Amino acid sequence: MALFGSNMSSEVGLRLLLSPLGSNVVTRTACCSVGIVLPVYSTFKAIESKDPDEQRKWLVYWAAYGTFSVAELFTDKFLYWFPLYYHAKFAFLVWLQLPSVDGAEQLYKNHLKPFLRRHQARLDQIVNFTYGEMVKFVSNHETEIQIGRTLVMKILSSANHVVHEIIRPGQRPANGSAIEAPPPEESETSDSDDEE
Repeated sequence: MALFGSNMSSEVGLRLLLSPLGSNVVTRTACCSVGIVLPVYSTFKAIESKDPDEQRKWLVYWAAYGTFSVAELFTDKFLYWFPLYYHAKFAFLVWLQLPSVDGAEQLYKNHLKPFLRRHQARLDQIVNFTYGEMVKFVSNHETEIQIGRTLVMKILSSANHVVHEIIRPGQRPANGSAIEAPPPEESETSDSDDEE
């Protein structure tokens, strides 16, 4: 019975994913999962295993994915109107990762590497200028950045307390940061009883 249930759920998932009349939400989620979530985990594994071939494979993938993301940034508003756009995007992201075709490596060797080599001097100038401007901006606005950081941390702390209270109402956080009432003072009647 469990085997039937797993086949049934995978069939439903596949139908939702491949249905051209279905919602783009499923396909967009699949694109995010295949394009970002799985590669992040695979990159983590490659870094931790210290295998240079795996590390290079995922560096090439991220270079290809980043290039695709920049191109998509400018074209997405027009392309998403085309039928099956997200299905084609999903297929492209799978193609980038498939070991049998090594799409990211092909894209890198045939298009990205020659383009970057051709424009490397100009791109280095742009990167150095941008980096210098970022350093100047951060050093000129250090106080404002610190205030913003403090504000964000306070908001996150408050949100954490609210979520904790929703999830486990009435329980104090383990770190003891909840506000406590002062301990009750002994009443004067007990003092006068002692004196008698």
